[in-house]
Amino acid sequence: MAQETRNAYGEKLAELIQENKNIVVLDADLTKSTKTIEAKKVCPERHFNAGIAEANMMGMAAGLAASGKTVFASSFAIFATGRAFEIIRNSICYPKLNVKVCATHAGLSVGEDGASHQSIEDVAIMRALPNMKVYVPCDQYEAKAIIEHVSKENGPCYVRLGRGKVEDVYDENKQFDFSKVDVLRKGKDVVLFAMGLMVHEALVAAEELDATVVNVCSLKPLDEESIKELLQTHSKAYTCEEHSVIGGLYSAIAEVKAKTSITTPVTPIGINDTFGESGKAKDVLEKYGLTAKHIVEVVKE
Repeated sequence: MAQETRNAYGEKLAELIQENKNIVVLDADLTKSTKTIEAKKVCPERHFNAGIAEANMMGMAAGLAASGKTVFASSFAIFATGRAFEIIRNSICYPKLNVKVCATHAGLSVGEDGASHQSIEDVAIMRALPNMKVYVPCDQYEAKAIIEHVSKENGPCYVRLGRGKVEDVYDENKQFDFSKVDVLRKGKDVVLFAMGLMVHEALVAAEELDATVVNVCSLKPLDEESIKELLQTHSKAYTCEEHSVIGGLYSAIAEVKAKTSITTPVTPIGINDTFGESGKAKDVLEKYGLTAKHIVEVVKE
């Protein structure tokens, strides 16, 4: 059943905050939108609203983490990674503090909010930071597993979450291993590396292409050995992401390839160095080629 990854985040966070008395949650006046309100409902004494002051919120998170707390800090991706970048860099990543930046409303799928709110560079920004781990879940089940995973990780983590519903790729019985990429489908010749909502689109496209589909949830640390093997065993590779092709999944795969003698060409399918625009999420994604149909067209060119 289709579900929003931000809803999955809220549900899992509400569970974790009751189980772990060391968890503290911060939000920047968007508790209903980011779904941290679910944690507030069960543990209001450990949920703090910093107001419309994202940089200050990250400073609060750093202080709480320096005091030994595990901190989840949430806002829209554009504000969490953009407006608060310098504080995340110097006050969280530099001292390697235990803060989990869980940002919602990422990518073009935020829809009607338009270019100013469509964060298309957040993964690139967070990947570039030393000590920061970066995760992009593809559905509700992976999102819940990621939130539990980062709650046990020591140090800064970035989790990218969406606004709209995404189709299930997994089910509740899936056992996740975030140290490895997940090969969801084995095909011939072509391999599609995908992250986030593009994983489902890649799976749909693969039926027509008979392609291998790989879910890359952990962008950092990256499972380089598996990626090398997949590149070596396929004649063509494509990356599918709801993110700029600069600094995101395409860059990550290309960086792995560049360190080897592998000759398999890697072609990006993503946002091509442009801003988005306002519109219904489905229409915006279609216009910018973030669909199964477009994947098929690019591969068949």
